[in-house]
Amino acid sequence: MIIKFQKYQGAGNDFIIIDNRNKFFDFSPAIVHHFCDRRFGIGADGLMLLENCPNYDFKMRYFNADGQEASLCGNGSRCIIAYAHHLGLFDHQTRFLAVDGEHRGEMTSSGVKVRMNDVNHITVTPDYYYLNTGSPHCVKIVGDAFQTDVFTQGRTIRYSPPFQPEGTNVNFITPTSDFIKIATYERGVENETLACGTGCVASALVTALIRHADHGTYTLQAKGGTLKVSFQRISEQHFTHIWLEGPAEFVFAGEIEIKTAQSF
Repeated sequence: MIIKFQKYQGAGNDFIIIDNRNKFFDFSPAIVHHFCDRRFGIGADGLMLLENCPNYDFKMRYFNADGQEASLCGNGSRCIIAYAHHLGLFDHQTRFLAVDGEHRGEMTSSGVKVRMNDVNHITVTPDYYYLNTGSPHCVKIVGDAFQTDVFTQGRTIRYSPPFQPEGTNVNFITPTSDFIKIATYERGVENETLACGTGCVASALVTALIRHADHGTYTLQAKGGTLKVSFQRISEQHFTHIWLEGPAEFVFAGEIEIKTAQSF
């Protein structure tokens, strides 16, 4: 079988997107893992299926590079919005369904933005902050996020007992007066990624909590590019009107041949 795909990236977070509105893609974890492999496949941090969904412009299904269907991906959401716009599924604003429910998206002059679900609890410890922004995130403040050994430290935290059995994504952040420097270890990818949308949201909300900010827009500098997170806080730990904005760019289109899931 020949599978046609699109490759998109958002701040260096790259994704394979397949138009699956005709339900022709026979999913298996082995196939997704093969497609995402950077040596033997196409190469990506994750894979998304764009599918039909009643009462919505589309449905997004997201799979980590390890082949497992996963929780929400913020940058992936923005990339699939860009692709859906390219397909003509909406004009300027969209409503779509993801694993954690309904989301809204918009095309902007600087890229794509997506509205995230409310966050109403942040666990605070002496060593880290923990919250779920569609995906679980541990946020640690460090002296210089870009000089941190993200793979070693992130992997240790990701598999540490407090976050088992599901594990967690890990964000190392360095807030400054102008921006938040961020580096991320992503579960499912099991490595550092150049950016993470839900991680940027988690890090912005933690920074707002520390600074006692009731609203605002924070700029986050990841290794792959710049993202912005805006928010409002309606109580001590309840954040709403959360938007993630940044670039979502088409890279290339192609096709790949698969035989059967058993061949991998």
